[in-house]
Amino acid sequence: MTDTNNRNKDPRSVIADGNGFLGIELGSTRIKATLISMDATPIAHGSYTWENRLENGVWTYDKEDVFTGLAECYSDLVCCIDREYGLSLTRLAGIGISGMMHGYLVLDHEEHLLVPFRTWRNTITGEASKKLTELFGFPIPQRWSIAHLYQAILNEEEHIRQINRITTLAGYVHFVLTGSFVIGMNDASGMFPVDSNTGDYYSDMTEIFDRAVHSVTMVPWKVKEILPEIFAAGMSAGTLTERGVSILDRTNSLMPGIPLCPPEGDAGTGMVATNSIRRRTGNVSAGTSVFAMVVLESPLKEVHSQIDVLVTPDGKPVAMVHSNNCTSDLDAWMTLFHEVSRQLGHEIPIRSVYEMLLPLALAGDTDAGGLLTYGYVSGEHMTGFEEGRPLLIRDPSRIFSLSNLIRAHLFSALAAMRMGLDILKEKEGVTVDEIRGHGGFFKAPGVGQRIMAAATGTPVRLQKTASEGGAWGMALLSSYMVNGAEWKNLDEYLDIVFHDTITSVVEPDIEEVRGFDEYLSRYTRGLPIERTSIELL
Repeated sequence: MTDTNNRNKDPRSVIADGNGFLGIELGSTRIKATLISMDATPIAHGSYTWENRLENGVWTYDKEDVFTGLAECYSDLVCCIDREYGLSLTRLAGIGISGMMHGYLVLDHEEHLLVPFRTWRNTITGEASKKLTELFGFPIPQRWSIAHLYQAILNEEEHIRQINRITTLAGYVHFVLTGSFVIGMNDASGMFPVDSNTGDYYSDMTEIFDRAVHSVTMVPWKVKEILPEIFAAGMSAGTLTERGVSILDRTNSLMPGIPLCPPEGDAGTGMVATNSIRRRTGNVSAGTSVFAMVVLESPLKEVHSQIDVLVTPDGKPVAMVHSNNCTSDLDAWMTLFHEVSRQLGHEIPIRSVYEMLLPLALAGDTDAGGLLTYGYVSGEHMTGFEEGRPLLIRDPSRIFSLSNLIRAHLFSALAAMRMGLDILKEKEGVTVDEIRGHGGFFKAPGVGQRIMAAATGTPVRLQKTASEGGAWGMALLSSYMVNGAEWKNLDEYLDIVFHDTITSVVEPDIEEVRGFDEYLSRYTRGLPIERTSIELL
């Protein structure tokens, strides 16, 4: 091995020589940053905790929260580098920005936000979603940016005539840092349908949309004019400006001119972080929300309102099953148990609460002891709810135990997603050889993996890097832009990155699969209870 290769792997040399690649992902509850070396090894991390807010019936993050969080996350990364290596960060080989997909961010001609950011979590675009799905003959979920835009038009909101640009959270941050109004292929495909053959928005659908809009109201734009330009993985998508430096790095130590790869959605970075962009591969990202991504061998035969049709960062068609609610209600219960420990005078750190309680789920009854929970903190489009009411229901003839309670919450976190996977399997004949998992659901060793195998009836693989998540996946895309795009396809490049990655596989246990199926049947039958609770409470 040459001295150059050694320097490319030594963290101190990587930082000092400016050869690191930075990925930043703005997730639902945390903004995370990961710095990697040229061989994709993580060498420093930063994070910042934030939360969305329900304001005037809309789930949102304030604009100032976005850029405060971005700067705080980067500052935390810089502190990590100083603490671990005694160095400052002045140069980088590349940067990538990722964020929660979908939602509604619209700018006027002076680049001001016209309305507060409307996130993916909102279920307020039902009318638009239904009409666009019928017009396009293509599934348009409520989360998608185009559904939000059309709903604003149907609602006759005043700002629609002032729109100059529409983008996602990652696209917005990238635009502010670089001045380049572009977007990665995966993130774009969660705004407006993208043709995997051309790598661009479907032209017939843009024309259909414009006709539909102008039949309702007159606006001075066509949709293709306000959507960001699509860039494929590997392309250079602008450079960090001096203004971008001042926003990202409060010390202004970082040099401008660093290339940025196309901004991507968290679904795309999840595929990259699990090496799941080849056909017949699938991954599940499970945290605040949960979604399964299956790379398709052929287009779906029918339109299913519960299934998104997206593309990978390099343009392959993907079926996405997305559930708005995953671990939020479980997290609330864990916080409650933490509070109990404090009241009893033996406070247990919240992280330890998770470590102690989650494994108990594996000792519970296979069907969770007759318990039924709905972790609907927000609406759930998979089952047709615009609002949510977390519920716990139990059969008094069964044992009410802590292990069954934890198991029920873990089952509930995956139940809506499983309903979507059943559509792919039973109506489309889609097969997946195995599922690769990542996200907070898998933090407790063996627990999330085993529950996921029971819920999907599919082997679940976890890679050693699974906990690195989307920020690491975004850093890999940045590295691919500089190191691999000229000589490798993205899937070939990722095979090199993952060639010696340690993994573990859990096969589905037949009794646990039956137990989950029993729970799912109970979950499906009980949906009218959830509906009634929303109507009455």
